[in-house]
Amino acid sequence: MAPEREARERVASGATAAPRPRTRLDQPKPPRRRLLPEWDPEAFGRLSERIARFLGTGRFIVWMTVVIILWVVWNIFAPGDLRFDNYPFIFLTLMLSLQASYAAPLILLAQNRQDDRDRVNLEQDRKQNERSIADTEYLTREIAALRMGLGEVATRDWIRSELQDLFKELEDRHPDGHGDDRVVFPAERSHGRDVDDR
Repeated sequence: MAPEREARERVASGATAAPRPRTRLDQPKPPRRRLLPEWDPEAFGRLSERIARFLGTGRFIVWMTVVIILWVVWNIFAPGDLRFDNYPFIFLTLMLSLQASYAAPLILLAQNRQDDRDRVNLEQDRKQNERSIADTEYLTREIAALRMGLGEVATRDWIRSELQDLFKELEDRHPDGHGDDRVVFPAERSHGRDVDDR
């Protein structure tokens, strides 16, 4: 607390100027003030899309037609001192030109934004297709490996047919049902010492 008090006393006595606040490197500087007004390009783009969407509707054409008809009728049949655009309708032409000169860039801006969205969507679709193709190729390889593995596995029908063939062969050798003294399985032999197992 003593160093802070001494610094306050020095500032109060006018001995030294107030210390500048330390700049921190871990925080960004506050943005500079600009002389020109700032605008959000996304907000402007959304507004242009809404305007372009409205300009492409039948409602806009109907309202524009109604305004032009009222304009022309007013400037033909209204009293002379209330008319604001006489017969050649130069002011009407100027207003329509102004509307067209603003509508065209707004429509182009909306189309550019739509093109950007389409490009992003196409890129995502392309990546999704690549993943789907990779998954399909993987599954194809797995199915082929399973088929190859199943080709080497003895199935129930194959074992049954082999046993039936062996049974027929045994019946053909011994048609009366009595065979010779040969033993098929070693467990059926006598319990004596097995010489063959040495």
